[in-house]
Amino acid sequence: MTATVVDDRPETRRTRTPGLTLLALGGAGLVVSLQQTLVLPLLPRLQQAFGTSVTSVTWVFTATLLAGAVATPLLSRFGDMYGKKRMVMVTMALLVAGSVVCALSDSLGVLIAGRALQGAASAVIPLAIGMIRDTFPRERVMASIGIVSATLGVGGSAGMLVTGVIADRTSSYHPVFWISAGMGLLALILVLAFTSSTGTRPGGRPDVVGALLLAGLLVTLLLGISQGNTWGWTDGRTLGLFAAAVVLTTTWVLVEQRVREPLVQLRLLSGPRSLSANLASVLLGFSMFAGFTLVSNLIQTPSAVAGYGLSGEVIDVGLYLLPSTVTMLLFSVLAGRFEARLGAAFTLAVGATFAAVAYVWLAVRHDTPLDIMIFSGVQGIGFGIAYAALGTIAVEHVPMSQSGIASGINSLVRTAGGSIASAATAAILTSQLIANTSIPRIDGYVLSFVIAGIAAAVTAVIAALHGVRHRRPESIPVPS
Repeated sequence: MTATVVDDRPETRRTRTPGLTLLALGGAGLVVSLQQTLVLPLLPRLQQAFGTSVTSVTWVFTATLLAGAVATPLLSRFGDMYGKKRMVMVTMALLVAGSVVCALSDSLGVLIAGRALQGAASAVIPLAIGMIRDTFPRERVMASIGIVSATLGVGGSAGMLVTGVIADRTSSYHPVFWISAGMGLLALILVLAFTSSTGTRPGGRPDVVGALLLAGLLVTLLLGISQGNTWGWTDGRTLGLFAAAVVLTTTWVLVEQRVREPLVQLRLLSGPRSLSANLASVLLGFSMFAGFTLVSNLIQTPSAVAGYGLSGEVIDVGLYLLPSTVTMLLFSVLAGRFEARLGAAFTLAVGATFAAVAYVWLAVRHDTPLDIMIFSGVQGIGFGIAYAALGTIAVEHVPMSQSGIASGINSLVRTAGGSIASAATAAILTSQLIANTSIPRIDGYVLSFVIAGIAAAVTAVIAALHGVRHRRPESIPVPS
């Protein structure tokens, strides 16, 4: 069963227009998740346009995840301290600014810088979840959190469809980012008009040292993972980056234990109830982003050269993944009913099981568009249910005043999982190339699909154990 939250919030902190508020927050979350995957179908085209390597052009995607991982806990903390609406507007403004930079870019470095600015907007999802907990009627909290959480997957699938439609009409990547800027501006206006300011801890002192250490450890870790296949996993540079990540992580933990107002309260990262939620988030993030990158490449692989693949265009990526967008949206709306009956943990287990089944299917059958579309539809069911429940598990056991940072930490580890997926699957594919080509063998894809399915299956096991262990309802006092 889910936790029972004592609703003693002042009447002035409850929104009188929850429907419009949900529209604004859901729209912002959709735009943020959409911009994360916009570039995936374009990576082969960008590689040719800039005349660069696969490793270098992949940073157009990785930079967004990395910036999001660094910015999410910091901005979530600021949301608890200074007001969540204010921070949502800041993050959406960064997304618009980053989109404009990308739209005006004419070099890979500038494009990556713009993508990093866009990535800071990843904090919108945890901030939105915190706003829902702060201001929504108690009976609408679970379903609303589920809808906002599910925009992560819905927007991710929709992003590739939008890119495909645009790429089918122009060879330039710039229009994609102008559209992203326009959508971000519209979402910013909706947030300004239809949400109210929330935040239960006005003032405070930001943990700048903690933020810098967190940024350092994430940069060194992800850089080591992404470059390991190029440099060699035993190369001194790779080992040096991993060693630096270990040192920075140790230092960060010691600092966070001593700071009066830490950036991340470690009990929210590794406490008894938080640990299982965060482990599930890492694995689920790995599984979802692995699917996005792998399927996009598989669809565009020329069958005449590789002996497999669908020889598709950029637009085909979005069309074949359209069932995922539909089923994810539908089942994210229904997830609130599942949670009411099963509890958030068992609902997450059900969703992760569907995702695992989808990857098993794709590992066995991947030769026709129908095979891809069946995978897409089943995967959408799984992630629609799972992400909706995961948003609830991340915050149901913490006081209202810490909902933003708790959700932020959960988003941080999910983003880290996605970053690891991008690097790990690239390493697998490039280690199994067809002779005298740069095209991976189909065995590399099958192995990657199996690993993504295992990650989803382990998520289901963790969620089920969490549900069994915390079956009894827990009352959480809510400060006024």
